[in-house]
Amino acid sequence: MSQNLKKIIFVGVSLTILGLSLQASVSLKPYEVFRIPHMELSITNSMVTSWVISLLLIFLIRWAIGKPQLIPNKGQLVVENLIENFQSAIGPIVGEKMIKPTMPLLLGFFVFILIQNWSGLIPGVAAFGHIDKEGHFIYYFRPGNADLNMTLALAIVSFIAWGYFILRYAGLKALVYDLFGNKSSRNEVSLFLYYFLFLVFFGVGLIECISIAFRLISLSFRLFGNVFGGENLIASIQGIFGYLLPVPFYFLEALIGFIQAFVFTLLVAIYIGLICNHEAGESHT
Repeated sequence: MSQNLKKIIFVGVSLTILGLSLQASVSLKPYEVFRIPHMELSITNSMVTSWVISLLLIFLIRWAIGKPQLIPNKGQLVVENLIENFQSAIGPIVGEKMIKPTMPLLLGFFVFILIQNWSGLIPGVAAFGHIDKEGHFIYYFRPGNADLNMTLALAIVSFIAWGYFILRYAGLKALVYDLFGNKSSRNEVSLFLYYFLFLVFFGVGLIECISIAFRLISLSFRLFGNVFGGENLIASIQGIFGYLLPVPFYFLEALIGFIQAFVFTLLVAIYIGLICNHEAGESHT
């Protein structure tokens, strides 16, 4: 048998195995575990996983810290270091004025999203399930952020929180000026150009309003797409080579999960800081 023929057979067999494995892809729709009677409320596998992980996280932190002390124990020291490092990373972005009011929200976002992203890497979460009629592998336990409902809920919470902080610490006037206000200086341009720029900035403000509304889509789909894509990738690779090849991809997914949690939190911090620290930014220029 010639060398070229061996290569052709090897490639053909590899593609066949790959195709058979990818048939058992992960379903976009979460699996319904049970339904609460008389309420038409469906409890899905992603909801169960997110609840279990959240309860375990709360219990673990409470157990590690115990009763807060002036001289911290190891658990309290870990939590305090996490808060300090997070504050030093986010502080320059959200602004010195807003870091304390937004710290619980932003740190909560980061830790919650990070743990939910990593929940798909826990042994057993993606191990039990069945293949439906369409060839999709349905997990009995599924990462919370692999469900678009979860990521959309996080985006809605961030949007509501953004509106609250803007109105609470900047005011409606600052918001309207930031969106539609004339940013040019009367002393630097002609009178005609100055009033013409009112129309320009008003049009830009309308575009910015559309951009703000689309944050719900961009935040939710970015997080969902990365987590769901990683879940699909690991499930497919496990079908091809069992438990050998997926090991490096577990480390890759751990890194991606961290990055996506930080990016989501970072974007929310930027959205808040852009308007709430607008006056502070001008005073330094």
